[in-house]
Amino acid sequence: MTNPALKLPALHWPRYLSFSTDHKVIGIQYMVTSFGFLLVGGLLAMLIRAELLTPQLNLVSRQLYNGLFTMHGTVMIFLWTIPTFIGLANYLVPLMLGARDMAFPKLNAIAFWILPFGGILLLSSFFLPNGSAQSGWWSYPPLSTQIAESDGFFNGQSVWILSMVMLGISTIMTAVNFVTTILWMRAPGMTLFRMPIFVWTILSAQLMQLIFLPSLTGVLILLLFDLNFGTHFFQPFEGGNPVLYEHLFWFYSHPAVYIWALPAFGVFSEVIPVFTRNPLFGYRSVAIATFSFVPITGVVWVHHMFASGTPDWMRTLFMFTTELVAVPTGIKVFAWTATIWKSKLHLDTPILFAMGGVVMFVLAGITGVMLGVLPFDLHVNNTYFIVGHFHYIVFNTIVMAYFAAIYYWFPKFTGRRYSEGWGKLHFGL
Repeated sequence: MTNPALKLPALHWPRYLSFSTDHKVIGIQYMVTSFGFLLVGGLLAMLIRAELLTPQLNLVSRQLYNGLFTMHGTVMIFLWTIPTFIGLANYLVPLMLGARDMAFPKLNAIAFWILPFGGILLLSSFFLPNGSAQSGWWSYPPLSTQIAESDGFFNGQSVWILSMVMLGISTIMTAVNFVTTILWMRAPGMTLFRMPIFVWTILSAQLMQLIFLPSLTGVLILLLFDLNFGTHFFQPFEGGNPVLYEHLFWFYSHPAVYIWALPAFGVFSEVIPVFTRNPLFGYRSVAIATFSFVPITGVVWVHHMFASGTPDWMRTLFMFTTELVAVPTGIKVFAWTATIWKSKLHLDTPILFAMGGVVMFVLAGITGVMLGVLPFDLHVNNTYFIVGHFHYIVFNTIVMAYFAAIYYWFPKFTGRRYSEGWGKLHFGL
């Protein structure tokens, strides 16, 4: 039964199509929009897998396959994984802090509305004469520059870059808003170590966005100039350095993995104590471990470049720093395990998704430790081992956490109860 007292004023649908500055409305806007892009990215994945059913090329052309491959990764990362947790945080963080709204409500609304326009621009590149970007979601030069050389100014790769720059600007604006809100708009008496762990994870993730994302946005602008204005920043035969692109790209794109994962860890840390009837084990240690990701992930990016001719000293250094990430990660897994240990566990839908996500993350973490070891990484570079490890994080862990959050906070979002039976069926499927 619906409790009329729980109905929220934000449930009037026209509000979601307006330029609202209410953080709850913007949060729902983010979540619904990003879920729509998840369906688009999933459709692209299904087309990719359908083409791979047989060795022959019998469904799409090589050019279209490369476009599907590039756009699947881009949509899932930049239009689903990042904005969906931004939406969740938009709704919850001011409520958890006792703040009336985000620090900059209009900036919050502008940042959201850039998202659908950037996404539509990205997907519209499929309808260009030469198709969408075809060089992977990382778009390494010289591959990305050679593919677009014959396409003129209006090419899929340039449209991809323009949409990515738009999404980057939106995310930087959002990061400014979250960091300001969390640091300066907490309720009286709420010190940092009284904040919920979910807020700690959002603070850490958004600080990483502020520090690392400008490098990606900047290097994409340089790539756009190489494509269209005759510069040679990354053109190896013109004195440019394509490995520089890799450094600047991965300087953001490896911390990005933790930007996606940290909010998922926050969800686990909120859901598990409720359904075990235990307080989170080692709250302060978990908070410190969460924040320690910010400096540590700034010195790990070169492990993506072990096969790129990097010097031996750099390989050895970054192998060590990469394995260092296992320390705060292990602290979190230990805290969740200790919270569940000898508890009165209630196996409702949110805890099923949370525990499933933790198990998936342990598998992702084990394979990640393996990939941080230089000799092993060199042998499995560009193989399905990498694909498997990556998807254990970005799908198996993060999507599990997101569904745990949706079921856990569903009454707060809607004023209604979800069906436990359908929820458990969803988890089983």
